[in-house]
Amino acid sequence: MTLTLPTLLTWLRIVLIPLFVGVFYFDESWVSVGHQNLVATLIFVAAGLTDWLDGWLARRLNQTSAFGAFLDPVADKLMVAAALIILLQLGRVDAIIALIMIGRDIAISALREWMAQLGRSKSLAVSFLGKLKTATQMVAIPLLLYNDSLGNFFPQEIGTILIKLAAILTLVSMGYYLKAAYDSNTQSRTGGGS
Repeated sequence: MTLTLPTLLTWLRIVLIPLFVGVFYFDESWVSVGHQNLVATLIFVAAGLTDWLDGWLARRLNQTSAFGAFLDPVADKLMVAAALIILLQLGRVDAIIALIMIGRDIAISALREWMAQLGRSKSLAVSFLGKLKTATQMVAIPLLLYNDSLGNFFPQEIGTILIKLAAILTLVSMGYYLKAAYDSNTQSRTGGGS
């Protein structure tokens, strides 16, 4: 395995997870809650930017790889799961929302693996709904992490609305992927399809 810049950025995202979680375990005499919120938000946003950057660099530098394609979504899901668990612990997100989002990611990852073994991984390509869910989630989480007001702007209120919307989109996109997998499996058994 060759270590490329995009792969290094993906590894950086994984390495940031313990730092991100650890911020909330510093004693308040060392770091105030407000500073914990700010640092965690900045780490999460930096991780999100590296996610975009590693994909862009991989395409731009022609450094895409099977390992990078595997590792990138794993890093994303680990970071989001860590953020949701921290937000749950802080009482900023409901358990059902965290369960829906983490459970969906596990289920769809398993479904993609199964479809790949059947040679039909392309039938579960990322959909617009999946991208919309991710975008909504990636805006909601930093708002919930930051939590403090900015003048007349209250990130917690907007973040709560967006995370609920993201949970709905999570369920809808999961239904879409399950239907796509079912349709693909049905077509292959009946000999249909292109």
